[in-house]
Amino acid sequence: MNAQLVELMAPERIIVRAAAGSKKSALEAVSALIAGSHPGSTEKEIYDCLLARERLGSTGIGHGIAIPHGRLPSIVRPVGAFAALEKGVDFAALDGAPVDLILALVVPAESTEQHLRILTSLATLFSDERLREGLRQAASPEAAYTLLTGDDAAPRRRAAAPA
Repeated sequence: MNAQLVELMAPERIIVRAAAGSKKSALEAVSALIAGSHPGSTEKEIYDCLLARERLGSTGIGHGIAIPHGRLPSIVRPVGAFAALEKGVDFAALDGAPVDLILALVVPAESTEQHLRILTSLATLFSDERLREGLRQAASPEAAYTLLTGDDAAPRRRAAAPA
């Protein structure tokens, strides 16, 4: 189990087979997921943070993967969102390939070292071709969450919890 990703992710911040026709709409989608679970930040604020980083250089790392990321003062702990797109979008990735798997990361403004550790961990995780293909085939957010974190009990625990 990847404890770091268990802390970073949640099935409610994952979408699969998302329709996004551009980098902009893909960033808007992951921004909405993060904002929906983090009331201290607005969707626009998160989107602007991710877009500012993209303007410095693409976060498309190759093999159809992008890891847009940034730091925000309103964030109290690292939070991530994942989107598997129906079809790839141009992200100006290092290898020129369209991006269809996006894991967005937003961390507290002062978390420079932690931010870099998480990014390194994500790049290593996504170097696994079987994982990438599994995420592309995931039928549900829960299935993608299990692939990302190795924690297949969390979705069951949530479903069993009383309302």
